Amino acid sequence: MTELATLMPAPVDLAGYRLGPPQQAGALTMVPVYGPEHEGFVSPRTGLKLNRVVSYGTVELQNGAAEGVVIVPLHIGYIQHAAQNHALCSAALIAAGQTRQFETACCVQQTQGGLLQGRDQWFFVLPLELRREALELRDVRDFAKLWSAIARLNAAYGLPGRGHLEQILTRKRPILNQFRNRLEPLPGQVGALFFIGEAFAGMEIAPSSRYFADLWMPLVCFAYGVAAWQAEPEPAPALPYRAGNLAELRAELERDRAARMERVASWLAEPAVGGEWSVAEEERYLDLRLSTVTGDGIAGQVVTRDGRPVYASLFSTRWER
Repeated sequence: MTELATLMPAPVDLAGYRLGPPQQAGALTMVPVYGPEHEGFVSPRTGLKLNRVVSYGTVELQNGAAEGVVIVPLHIGYIQHAAQNHALCSAALIAAGQTRQFETACCVQQTQGGLLQGRDQWFFVLPLELRREALELRDVRDFAKLWSAIARLNAAYGLPGRGHLEQILTRKRPILNQFRNRLEPLPGQVGALFFIGEAFAGMEIAPSSRYFADLWMPLVCFAYGVAAWQAEPEPAPALPYRAGNLAELRAELERDRAARMERVASWLAEPAVGGEWSVAEEERYLDLRLSTVTGDGIAGQVVTRDGRPVYASLFSTRWER
């Protein structure tokens, strides 16, 4: 199970990336991606900071590192005490030491007022169900632009139908943490494929294993964990192994593992996208290019250097609520 190009064909050149053994937690399956480690990039927790909310819909981010570019992850958002929580609808590039304002951010908390007070902050990635609409509205200056979509998502999950994403992100975090606790990033892992049930949900590739480790919790708990939580199957009755000794038990476990690998390999044999692709360049910095990619049932953004991806966040659009 090593080929990635079959699942995700052009325009993303994935030569040099290979897959590892899958991990599964309920409805969520994660397939590790291994590949090149790119120099010159700062990981989000090391260099990226939300300085302040300038006004509703306008936030200020800073790359505080002395050297290295920060790739602002696609659909990153921040939760902070006494804040009006915001998320970005696009990825971005910020050079070392630079501060940058984003006037197209979306507020994900409809009614609570307040601006940042300098308290501890943590970041998330927008749930899969909101990502297509957020990407389409990336150039729209309207802080309330996701409230109706958030309200629909909450209502679909049996929560009050309001534009308050914290109803899921904070109040359901103990449930969503199960995915972080049952799945784990591995040494050298620079990305992952995510499946919900047997359906492709997304591909995330980072410029380095350290960068991916910083994104791990926001991705597995929020970007993909929310949809997986709702797709959680009913518990199946436990079928005890019939092994009579340790060697037989190990053999049965190996058979189970091989059957799971074969099942996941069948998902990877089918392209995640068909038809035509559209690629639109959004911004550039030195030899880096940030582009938006859309296709049949898939969307997202990639950052390339000399035509090769150093960052990619591509997700299925079938999960929209």
